[in-house]
Amino acid sequence: MSQVRSRYWQLCGGTCWSGYKQGQGCGGSPEREDGWLAQRQAEEENARMNLEQPFFLLNDRMNISSPQRFDALADRYASSEVHTSSPTLDRLHELLPQVESVCDVASGAGHTGLGFAGIASRIVAVDPAPGMLAQCRRLAAERGVTLETVQAYAEAIPLPSETFDLVTCRVAAHHFTDLPKAMSEMTRLAKPGGHVAVIDMEGNDDPSLDALNHEIEMLHDPTHVRSYTARHWRELFVASGLEITACETRLREMPGGLTVRRWCELGNSGAEALHAIRNRLAAASPESLAALEITRDADGEFRIPVRTLLIIGRKAAKS
Repeated sequence: MSQVRSRYWQLCGGTCWSGYKQGQGCGGSPEREDGWLAQRQAEEENARMNLEQPFFLLNDRMNISSPQRFDALADRYASSEVHTSSPTLDRLHELLPQVESVCDVASGAGHTGLGFAGIASRIVAVDPAPGMLAQCRRLAAERGVTLETVQAYAEAIPLPSETFDLVTCRVAAHHFTDLPKAMSEMTRLAKPGGHVAVIDMEGNDDPSLDALNHEIEMLHDPTHVRSYTARHWRELFVASGLEITACETRLREMPGGLTVRRWCELGNSGAEALHAIRNRLAAASPESLAALEITRDADGEFRIPVRTLLIIGRKAAKS
């Protein structure tokens, strides 16, 4: 693999190479793609010179990504203000038709799936961390909701094809080591005419801003792989055979922002990471912070908006 292609593989979290080989990666023709890659590499490398640490390689991320980390976070996710509710979840319900069956992939403590209680007659939570699934069952029992749980990675879900009216994945896809495979699985699970909906951290089209955002995310959570742009998600949904019915960007899971201290508490990031994030944000330009919608309180503490995008795709009905 050439240096340019290897760098592209790294920057995209190892998810776009098959599309690149077919001239379909992120722009269309091979000629256009080669030019885009060269420009992207140059811009990213220039931006990287200003970072306190380089991007992690994919293999490094895979070594540190494990269900054990999320088992330790399960109690926090069960009560996290980021995960329990958000305007984006409300918007998801507004955009969807009536559904009878829901599969929540990489469910965490199950808040997204449980949000369909009283709407769907069947709710299934899928997650590789047994501690998260235990929280799903606890919350469901407290609410008197019937919930099934399946321990599995998003890339290999042991459930029958064409089973669910809706397959969701919220604030989790940025952890996946093989995003196209996970998308293939989610699409497989959807019934013909059903929907796949993803809410996830939004990447930035500006390379320097994307690099800053990536560095902050990696300091906060070393299992983070990549925050993808709306363009990337659109291409992935189309490549998965889904008709995009909605794609909304620059959304916020926390409209008022989340202090960096609280953000690190929820992620169990540690004091060293908290200090590094604060220092990095303090060194960033006001223009960069404004573009990423990161604000600062009167006491000097930074607030993270937890900026996301929402994309919904419809699987073609059988003729």
